Amino acid sequence: MTRYTRRTRRTLQVTGVGVAALLALSACSSGSDSSSKKDSSSASKDSAKKVTGTVTVFAAASLKESFTTLGKDFEKAHPGTKVTFSFGGSDTLAASITGGAPADVFAAASPKTMAIVTDKKDAATAPSTFVRNQLEIATLPGNPDKVASLKDLTKSGLKVVLCDKTVPCGAAAQKALDASKLKLTPASYEQDVKSALTKVELKEADAAVVYKTDVKAAGGKVDGVEFPESANAINDYPIALLKDAPNAAAAKEFIALVQSAEGQKVLTAAGFLKP
Repeated sequence: MTRYTRRTRRTLQVTGVGVAALLALSACSSGSDSSSKKDSSSASKDSAKKVTGTVTVFAAASLKESFTTLGKDFEKAHPGTKVTFSFGGSDTLAASITGGAPADVFAAASPKTMAIVTDKKDAATAPSTFVRNQLEIATLPGNPDKVASLKDLTKSGLKVVLCDKTVPCGAAAQKALDASKLKLTPASYEQDVKSALTKVELKEADAAVVYKTDVKAAGGKVDGVEFPESANAINDYPIALLKDAPNAAAAKEFIALVQSAEGQKVLTAAGFLKP
């Protein structure tokens, strides 16, 4: 046997060992990747929380349209759940919560009304601002009284309604009036923004100071008039899980939806401002 032949055979033996080692490593790597994928898939399934039951949400009246949409989205994403809402003036809802009314989530139209709940230690989590809202004047369709400014609401003979000063929309309206040094005696004070808007829709009032979101939701039933003073009276909307929430797990998932990109898309489409 020649020296060349022996060298070639030795090279082939070494190469064969190398290939076998590479194949073994590849198999291990493949098995590891497969195992990793299985673990990742399993972890993904575990992270997708399965929640059931009823979620009770107390929310400011101005959130009615957008939260109703989000409630349906939530039920679709979580089969076996049902979202029930109680919409109204934030101060009234806060009083109900501190009075023992069973609820999972509270979404208020101002930090001040949320504080009614947090001061009583009735919130399980720190409130988080999820949207903001700005005032607008709602007039009769076509704006027959030619309302063009906040000052125009003080015209003699014009029937104007405001939200009560104790509710966020009323407090914001009063803040705008005070900043403009305007005095306005309304035909009535309403307990929530929807009630104020309804007065104009039913033509029981000529105008009302409400939120942009409410004017938008009303469609052609009213006209909207923007006024610059509203920029200094924008309300932050906080949301919180309640301390004695009957369905805390599902409530957390609903709050997560509200704060998600999907939830923000629904809210901004309704006219709310991003926090």
